[in-house]
Amino acid sequence: MDEADRQRRFRDADEANTAKRADILGVTYRDMRGQDETMDLVNGVIPVADMYKYRMVPLNDGGYDGTLVYGITLATPESHLQEINDAAAADAKNVRYNLISDSAFRVLMKRYDPPKEVVYDNVEIGEAGDNDMLERVSQTLDEVRSDDILNYLITQADTLGASDIHLENQRNNVRVRFRIDGTLHPIANLSHEKYRILFSSIASVSDLSTASTDSQSGHIVKEITDESGVSHVLNMRIETVPTSYGQDAVIRLFNFDSEMLNMDVLGLDENERRALDEIVSHPRGMVMVVGPTGSGKSTTLYSIINALNDPSRKILTLEDPVEFDIPGISQIPVDTTSGKSFADELRTVLRLDPDVVMVGEIRDNDTAKTAIQASITGHLVLATFHAQDAAAAFARMIDMIGTNPVFATAIRLVIGQRLVRKLDDDTKIEYGPDETTKKWVREVLADLPEGIDKPNLDDFKLWKPGTSESDPFGYRGRIVLMEQLIVNDEISAFLRGDEKDMNVGVIQKSAHDQGMVTMLQKGVLKALAGETTLEEVNRVL
Repeated sequence: MDEADRQRRFRDADEANTAKRADILGVTYRDMRGQDETMDLVNGVIPVADMYKYRMVPLNDGGYDGTLVYGITLATPESHLQEINDAAAADAKNVRYNLISDSAFRVLMKRYDPPKEVVYDNVEIGEAGDNDMLERVSQTLDEVRSDDILNYLITQADTLGASDIHLENQRNNVRVRFRIDGTLHPIANLSHEKYRILFSSIASVSDLSTASTDSQSGHIVKEITDESGVSHVLNMRIETVPTSYGQDAVIRLFNFDSEMLNMDVLGLDENERRALDEIVSHPRGMVMVVGPTGSGKSTTLYSIINALNDPSRKILTLEDPVEFDIPGISQIPVDTTSGKSFADELRTVLRLDPDVVMVGEIRDNDTAKTAIQASITGHLVLATFHAQDAAAAFARMIDMIGTNPVFATAIRLVIGQRLVRKLDDDTKIEYGPDETTKKWVREVLADLPEGIDKPNLDDFKLWKPGTSESDPFGYRGRIVLMEQLIVNDEISAFLRGDEKDMNVGVIQKSAHDQGMVTMLQKGVLKALAGETTLEEVNRVL
């Protein structure tokens, strides 16, 4: 579906919803399609600022008796209409109201108040509690034209490397926050009136309803051009949920750098890389990457697929949405908001005889069983799954599908991971830890597997973030903490149900005995190497 079809579908849905609400409210509905591109508005009746504020326009077709017809929307306050009625009665004038769709309002205003080329100040991230910065950005957002505000926020978030834009309704305003390097930063406060315009723009481009009382999901694809003129396509997922004060929204930005999609940057040691290469080189089996939202699971899977991508293999992906375009791979978007499921699409694509299939997320019993079946019938299946760590993934999967001998045969590797902020090498500060911290570090690293280079735990240093004018937080970018749980005979016996005392702790111990380094141990080692801090590791884990 191209953009024109998407816009037409949204307009049809918006008109149908407006007509339905007009019938319920007992207001005259007016379909402006075919008129909003040509009809002029009456000058001087309402200031432009009030048109935006009250979401209403004076239509230029009052008739011979001088009746003024207002096009009002579902967002027009009833109290303001009463004020207009009182003023009209005092002046012996006639007024009439037609309910028009929000889409019609935007088209009319775009003609009456066309966009001007304006350059707005860039968003800067300040330290926590920097009220001056909040006020500056809030003022900038208040000055951004209504039609520009969504593009402005997306462009600024992309420039700052944010992974999410959070729009949160509060009693007196709407808080805007960017998630950068895994941490949320307050950016600005919007008025509820301005947010209604912003949310309407979000709904328009992502095929969502502004009047829905249920949570919704949508997608946006936007081409971004940076200051140097280089363009890239940005995929975004929209999630909305009704709250006490309005509909909150989160915009997730999927902006992958192709240089990131390389297994060499995953931070694996020699043994881990060798094991991963060996497992994914097999023609069948299942590999799961687990962790919470935003832990870098998709980047890891893309890196594996990129390494496997050659003309001798047919690789298919099922994604909601497609986050990054990889040439040579068939990537299939699965719009789960329209009733599709990963399981249905997976059964379909298996008929295309792929060698490798990536399933964006195993969410339900049906998808899990279909993926497992595919992995034992000549396909390498890569999938993400939500679990606390690699060992906990088995417990969650068994809760979902039950004790399953086929699963024990299919699963070959589970990768658990998190992302932690990386210290800025130019500003980080070295210090000597106290005895309590030293004791804790020694306990965590006491049972490191053989073959791992152990640091000197009798005398070691740690680092903390420094600050500079260009980097007030002392962190720059993120690094991955990854654990690899290779399924051995003992773990397979647990999964088959041969061993009755199967639990997460037993699986963790078995994996550790065969050489697995846990995410916590990885994090402490990276802190000792000056790549991150113990506080950051504990915050994430």
